[in-house]
Amino acid sequence: MPTTSLPASLSGNYHVDVAHSRIGFAARHAMVTKVRGSFDEFEGTGYFDAENPANSHVKMTISAQSIDTRNADRDAHLRSNDFFAMETYPQITFTSTAIEQTGDTVFRVTGDLTIKDVTRPVTIDFDYTGAAVDPYGQQRIGFEGSTSVNRKDWGVNWNAALEAGGVLVSENVTLEFEVSAIRDAAAA
Repeated sequence: MPTTSLPASLSGNYHVDVAHSRIGFAARHAMVTKVRGSFDEFEGTGYFDAENPANSHVKMTISAQSIDTRNADRDAHLRSNDFFAMETYPQITFTSTAIEQTGDTVFRVTGDLTIKDVTRPVTIDFDYTGAAVDPYGQQRIGFEGSTSVNRKDWGVNWNAALEAGGVLVSENVTLEFEVSAIRDAAAA
């Protein structure tokens, strides 16, 4: 296992800064292009151990209702029973089960992703993008990562056949994460 090149001073409890983070996705549409979207309402907390990343953990909760693809009709369809059934399953969650460092600044996060009450393991490689103390004196840390999942594994099955062959929506979806987290103030 590589040793971390990150300073031990970065260790601590963090919360995701929603205003400076993004949880997004991309799926192929009509076999010719990609539709990108994001979830605008989410929260996340975790502990980062810079000296021993295996002691780290993270938990995210996403409001499924906050899906945004910049198209109101498509967003309404995604919220419906055809896709996410958001009235029945309002939240998407991710809880890490293991974190390992796989490179100087690369961390492999494995965890349980729950969509529509179906929980499956996923693994995401995150690149450490930096750390800084902001003008308000808050320690920030950043990570970016992505992974590809098959949406049918979570019961998100709707599709339509195309006249020329193929389907309207790809089964594989790329999940994208750009995270800025703020270290919590030390307990008094």
